[in-house]
Amino acid sequence: MLQVNYIRENRDKVLERLSVRNFKHPELVDEIISTDEERRQLQTSLDNLSAAANAAAKQIGELMRTGNKEEADALKAETTANKEQHKKLSEQLSEKEQQLHNLVVQLPNLPHHLVKAGSSADDNEVILEHGSPAILPEGALPHWELAAKYDIIDFELGTKITGAGFPVYKGKGARLQRAMINFFLDQATEQGYREMQVPHVVNEASGFGTGQLPDKEGQMYHVGIDGLYLIPTAEVPVTNLYRDVILKEEELPVKNTGYTPCFRREAGSYGSHVRGLNRLHQFDKVELVQIAHPDRSYEILEEMSAYVQSLLQKLGLHYRVLRLCGGDTGFASAMTYDMETWSAAQQRWLEVSSVSNFETYQSNRLKLRFKGATGKTQLAHTLNGSALALPRIVASILENNQTDKGIKIPEILVPYTGFEYID
Repeated sequence: MLQVNYIRENRDKVLERLSVRNFKHPELVDEIISTDEERRQLQTSLDNLSAAANAAAKQIGELMRTGNKEEADALKAETTANKEQHKKLSEQLSEKEQQLHNLVVQLPNLPHHLVKAGSSADDNEVILEHGSPAILPEGALPHWELAAKYDIIDFELGTKITGAGFPVYKGKGARLQRAMINFFLDQATEQGYREMQVPHVVNEASGFGTGQLPDKEGQMYHVGIDGLYLIPTAEVPVTNLYRDVILKEEELPVKNTGYTPCFRREAGSYGSHVRGLNRLHQFDKVELVQIAHPDRSYEILEEMSAYVQSLLQKLGLHYRVLRLCGGDTGFASAMTYDMETWSAAQQRWLEVSSVSNFETYQSNRLKLRFKGATGKTQLAHTLNGSALALPRIVASILENNQTDKGIKIPEILVPYTGFEYID
């Protein structure tokens, strides 16, 4: 959530950066500024009334001590009327603060100055490309056909149990899933991340804190009777561990990692581009979350990007890194890098990770601050990244590593799987 003071003091810059996102309601900025002015006027009136009431209380006390009871009673009657006015102003101020809050939460984060204008994924910048496309044998198959051939993933069985987008992993497919989860967690802890095991459902305050609510309410599974939400990513519970927390500056950066299943409704997702593992309603992911000093957050963003790339390199996958344009950057993010692997069987790029810097957008909602040597508190920066999301990594491994002997497991995973081939 953007800070109202910043919006008021930097109106033109806010509008310029929102235009990079193709934000459709720039008039909201002026509405926020005018509503905040009304709030400030109410606050001033209330403060003045409170000051007058305090002064009157002292005066009444003095009159009573000096025996001027009649004059004191008259002043008491006057202050009684002031109390009614104070109550009325307090209610108006509360309503105005809620109105202001409801307006501010509709504004997305401001893109970093390196983020270019653009309206869709077609406008994203390719930052680098690593490796070469796999050379596949004749008659190479897409992963959904390989899954059926080797009986390792059953999409129809998942549909029977739950619905489309909830696959069942079987045999070596299930072991490959477990192997990658352990591998990604081990790699993260070696890099200094602390492993956390967190709830898979969160309350509304947690969803609001990281920006999923109210923006992505329709994409989340809602447990209506309890008012809880299935998590779309471990980012939500892991980051919310620090809601309403004041850290010490020397504790930064805080580095946490966690594995969770992720649940996304993905409403309206149809077509061949979402076939098989390309888009699911439930999938596994290992997430990285960092809480950083504002002076270092973009350095840390680059470090996180490099770390995710190191995982892809260890898995032997051909990939590229994109910096998302304004129109494709998530609601709460100031800058996002996407990592995509090349599917030689599908002849298309598959997004396998996003690494984002949210600057103070989440921490302002979370009231997540740190205190420096001076004792002054300020908002921290939050970052997160997928390291990695499993479905499209599995798809890439199956498609790019198919041989006459079967699916060759990347060497780095063999100690985790206990087998070299899926055959």
